[in-house]
Amino acid sequence: MLSLTLRGMRTRWVTFVGSFLALALGVGIIATTGLALAATFDAPRHGPERFAAAPVVVRGEDRLRVRTPSGVRTRELTSPRAVPAELAAALARLGPTVEDRTFPVSTGAARLDGDGGATVGHPWPVAAATPYRLSAGRAPAAAGEVVVTAGGGADVRTGDRITVTTAAGTGARTVVGTVRPKGFETAVFFTAAESARISPHLDAVVMHADPAAVRAVVDREDRMAVLTGDDRRRADPDPDRDAEALVSVNALLGTAAGITAFVSVFVVASTFSFAVAQRRREFGLLRTAGATPGQVRRTVYAEALVIGVLASAAGCRLGLLGAPRLASWMTGEGIAPRWFAIGDQNWPLHTAFWTGLAVALAGAVAASRRAGRVAPAEALRESAVDSGSMPLSRVLAGAAVLLTGAVLLGIALVQDPGSVLKRKTYVTQPMLFIVGFALFAPVLVRPVTRFLAWLPAQLPGATGVLARENASAGLRRTAAVAAPVILTVALAASLMGTTATLAEARATEGRTQLTADFVVTSGGGDGALSPQFVERVRHISGVVVSASRSTSVTVLEEGTALVGSEARAVDPADVGAVSALPVVAGSLADLDDNSLVVNKEWMTTTVGERVGVWLADGRKVTLRVAAVLSTGTGNNGVYVTPRNAGGAAVDRIDVKAVGGGGPSAVAAQLEAAARGTGAVVATRAGWLAEDHRRTGENTRLGLLMILLIALVYTGIALANTQVMATSDRVRDLAVLRLAGATKAQVLRLVGAEALVVVAVGAVLGGAVAALNLLGVRTALGLLDVHSAVVAPWGTIGSVVAVSALVAVVAAVLPASLALRTRPVELAGTAG
Repeated sequence: MLSLTLRGMRTRWVTFVGSFLALALGVGIIATTGLALAATFDAPRHGPERFAAAPVVVRGEDRLRVRTPSGVRTRELTSPRAVPAELAAALARLGPTVEDRTFPVSTGAARLDGDGGATVGHPWPVAAATPYRLSAGRAPAAAGEVVVTAGGGADVRTGDRITVTTAAGTGARTVVGTVRPKGFETAVFFTAAESARISPHLDAVVMHADPAAVRAVVDREDRMAVLTGDDRRRADPDPDRDAEALVSVNALLGTAAGITAFVSVFVVASTFSFAVAQRRREFGLLRTAGATPGQVRRTVYAEALVIGVLASAAGCRLGLLGAPRLASWMTGEGIAPRWFAIGDQNWPLHTAFWTGLAVALAGAVAASRRAGRVAPAEALRESAVDSGSMPLSRVLAGAAVLLTGAVLLGIALVQDPGSVLKRKTYVTQPMLFIVGFALFAPVLVRPVTRFLAWLPAQLPGATGVLARENASAGLRRTAAVAAPVILTVALAASLMGTTATLAEARATEGRTQLTADFVVTSGGGDGALSPQFVERVRHISGVVVSASRSTSVTVLEEGTALVGSEARAVDPADVGAVSALPVVAGSLADLDDNSLVVNKEWMTTTVGERVGVWLADGRKVTLRVAAVLSTGTGNNGVYVTPRNAGGAAVDRIDVKAVGGGGPSAVAAQLEAAARGTGAVVATRAGWLAEDHRRTGENTRLGLLMILLIALVYTGIALANTQVMATSDRVRDLAVLRLAGATKAQVLRLVGAEALVVVAVGAVLGGAVAALNLLGVRTALGLLDVHSAVVAPWGTIGSVVAVSALVAVVAAVLPASLALRTRPVELAGTAG
């Protein structure tokens, strides 16, 4: 059996090379994305950084702990409580202490070294807790003197005068010393007195005392923590930054792995099924020669096993080569952190290998079983023209897949329309429809082909008619070549169309809800604004000013799960003048210090009902629901008053001109007030555009990465399948030449058939995308978001054009090479 298998593979080497390439590339893609995904499961472990040399650190508790019937639930607090002055004084009686304060700083044009993030300020005495050591100069001794982190990339030297902006104002300061950066922050150090004046908020106290004695004092205070050993990491700036950086990478690569695995399995199964279907005439001859159905099936299985093992092994090797390059590209584009690299995990290679082998065997099962069941003479007749009929099992499978997709979409729309807008849903939803349409391809291809080729068939000459009839007669060939196009168009149109539609919906929400003329934020976009600047803005005449704070609230849902929500602390007296929030129940005017505004996704959406929540600093309060907002695209969060902001500082100001010289005069006054403070003044249109760009950039890059991997593979698969299909038609082309057709006419016919098949695949793929986008549009309507569906015509056009080019070249080139042989010789060869 093995020798027969190997001889058959040598005879039909084009078919088997095509199957080998499809499987090897598919396994390679699965291995590449799998290795990259495995590298996101474990973030590098760091010891304490900011307080590595501090024996004991006392600071506000940064974790909310709530006892529930199923155990203690924890959640990070966004605004830990400040250390009370009374506690600091009590700690000082135990031994030497150093007070720590951290506050935002801007150094204008001066470039410092650090972590590349926002610059922060500290009192110089706490520098020894890291420890920072002077590399030049001396410690600051008076107000107006600072020490900065400066290495090879800084343009600041000892003795320079730099402009420094803090919450206390803007002024020139002298750099009296520099320290080497530690890599986790960019810092400016002030004297202890000046730091206390700039930021009265006491963030932490470094203790040189017995930890047990410190705990005895601290335990009498609510929401305070004593940190020793590795626990001191919790006092680092963003201690979970590495793990958090991998969350989005993990989600992206998980999506990529799912899509690429689906693409690979889909294309490989289609290719193997077509490769077996091509050989039905051969199977008929084997049956006529006395082979039993079982022998035919075992021959096909043996061939699939040989190709599966070799191609899967080659694909794993490709994955080992491709994964580091994928990781390098992701870090270069800023999708992954700079330290991200492929590890030494082996399970993705095992998964890819056995998946490839299983798909190779599964792809041969259906066709080989069908070939083994028919009688010898029937097999020979059936190999000439495809009937277009489908076995009952395929009909049931296709109906089940399409029905499952429709039912899941319907349930999601009824129970939770917002889930349809989540990436996990809009990425996986098209897959069911793609498989369903592919299963029904034998009955869909013929009518779609005749419809699309009707007009070309009316043109003078026989090319249009022959292209239509050949594509309609060879349904398996047409379906196999169209499958990669269906997949490509459906994925590209669905993913890019959904993201574009959601982006437009969010932009529409923003334009509708923001009525202010200007939005002022810090230079980094997420830092606090100077209190002095806020006061200057409030004193501008002819404007309504709404200063707000980013904060959070946490609730205990169903008595078991702590669920946090982003919130914004606003003044109810002026927020209505600068925004038009989508209130569906209650009134925004009823918001006060004893209430909050929620959206319809909250567990409690009854106006007047009281709900217990934990604020950003860990305090538990009971608030009344004053109003309920529509869910929208997910950006309609919770609103509280500044008293319930958990100590958060003002980080955004919305300004609306209501008189005086109009928006132009207000803009000039805002720019004057912001000069030297680090605040950025944006018009309503400018802020909406920047917010739209900032929130969509990573999603766009991630989807482009996923699509690029999938599209390159499907393009290669399309060319591969087209070459296999064309090589199988050499005798047909020779008959045309013998009938009087010139070589150019035959090649034009081959190219026209390829275009017809690509058009068929594009129409069916477009139908899949239309179903998916219809579900997204319905979900948006149910969420009270009224914006149009954005069809990515540019993306669709590019994908179809590239597919058409690949298909035509892959069909015409082998046909041209085959036609170099005399037609009589070609017509006499075996098929």
